[in-house]
Amino acid sequence: MGIIQEETNSVKPKQISNYSIDEHPAIDLNGDIQFDNVSFAYPARPDILALRDLTLVARAGEITALVGSSGSGKSTCVSLLLRYYEPSSGRIPIDGQSMTDCNDNALRQKIGVVGQEPVLFDTTIYENIRYGQLHATKGEIEEAAKQANAHDFIMKLSQQYETIVGEQSVQLSGGEKQRIALARALLKKPNLLLLDEPTSALDNASEKIVQEALECSCAGRTTIVIAHRLKTIQNAHRIYVFANGNIIEQGTHATLVAKKDSKYRQMMEAQQVERTENEIDERVLGVQLEQNQNQTRIGVLASRVIQHTAFSVSGSKLTQRIRAKAFAQLLRQEMAYFDLPENRSGSVCNRLSSEALAIQELLGARLGVICEAFATIGFGFSLGFFYSWLLTLILFVYSICMFLISFFQIRWQAQLNKRSEGIFGQASALAAEVLRNMRTVKQLSIEDKLLQQFSNLVNQTFTVRRNDIIISGLLRGIYWGSQTLLLFMLYWIALIRLEHKQIQANDALMYI
Repeated sequence: MGIIQEETNSVKPKQISNYSIDEHPAIDLNGDIQFDNVSFAYPARPDILALRDLTLVARAGEITALVGSSGSGKSTCVSLLLRYYEPSSGRIPIDGQSMTDCNDNALRQKIGVVGQEPVLFDTTIYENIRYGQLHATKGEIEEAAKQANAHDFIMKLSQQYETIVGEQSVQLSGGEKQRIALARALLKKPNLLLLDEPTSALDNASEKIVQEALECSCAGRTTIVIAHRLKTIQNAHRIYVFANGNIIEQGTHATLVAKKDSKYRQMMEAQQVERTENEIDERVLGVQLEQNQNQTRIGVLASRVIQHTAFSVSGSKLTQRIRAKAFAQLLRQEMAYFDLPENRSGSVCNRLSSEALAIQELLGARLGVICEAFATIGFGFSLGFFYSWLLTLILFVYSICMFLISFFQIRWQAQLNKRSEGIFGQASALAAEVLRNMRTVKQLSIEDKLLQQFSNLVNQTFTVRRNDIIISGLLRGIYWGSQTLLLFMLYWIALIRLEHKQIQANDALMYI
């Protein structure tokens, strides 16, 4: 116990100082990168070692791969190389020169990073790539995009390099984001390239394109790859297998696979089985969809045409009847009715047009969607009663309760919003009046009085909003928490009925 306490106490985080480039020259990343007995614990978890006396070498100009389970220390190595943290013990020399002797920003300018979830900013593609090197020319940016296999798809976009990627890059696919991030990294012309599982979140098609770009980018450049899909690092010059913050195996792909009991071989075989099962499932599903493709298309098209036609016709006829009856009622009004400002000819004609159309929008195509939803719910409950009336009854009662909770929540929020808007409107009117008559306010010296009135109104708004948040949070907690409890109850009852042979296993699985 004393040894463990002594070990954890010795791994205290060290301060990283950003020196000016003049005080400490930039480091040369053309040599070997070495982890020499490095230990590290994150400041938030000082008693848990993320790395334990780690020793490894990444040769210059070669591809070094780090593999292992989640939490084994692979990404921690990248964080230390980027100097987000300082090693608790040990050294990380590059070509014999310690990383602590260099300027952090100058070091990071020589390192290109592509992560699993690339971060792009809500600006143009051009600017996102240019962030890699702010002084780069347009030609250099386009060349980096070509190296990353991104130039072709960028040129197909409507705004090309001036396309806005959107908040959280919603306008781009996963593969497109990865290629832009790779182009940004290559624009630095980095001596060291760090790839942290860059293809693990991509589908097969995107993975192939990104992997081709990565292989071209790694040629002749010192590269450290963290990989989940082992097929992507089979060409690595050296592979390190991590476990519990240390290395348990190392070698090339061929030597590690040749060992019968190696951890790397077990991981490789498990991924091959998983990939084979996924491919079989995709092929079977593809054949089934292809066989029924034409029938499905015709059925969906016919049902949609009938649905929209029927509800549009019924909505148009309803609008016609409403307008006729409304006009008939107008003709029965006294002349004094039309003398009112809101009942002049233009206003009356506008109401006849707009209000009838509003009813048509509600009862036209939208009514079809509402009917479709109720039909789906009805069919689902009918099918559920056929397989298990008890489980369906529980679900039906739960649905009624959730409907009532949602209904009362909406009514409660509507009342609070109306009250809040009224109070806020008074505060806005008071502020506008004060600003408009500032000379009079200062003349009367009533600033404190008016400020107190405004503060009281704002505090009332805060109180109303706070109550709204508390009630909404409580109801949302009930809503989402009850779903988990419902699922637990359904599984529990299904298991009891299975035990008493009151329901078939396939029926229970189909229902749940």
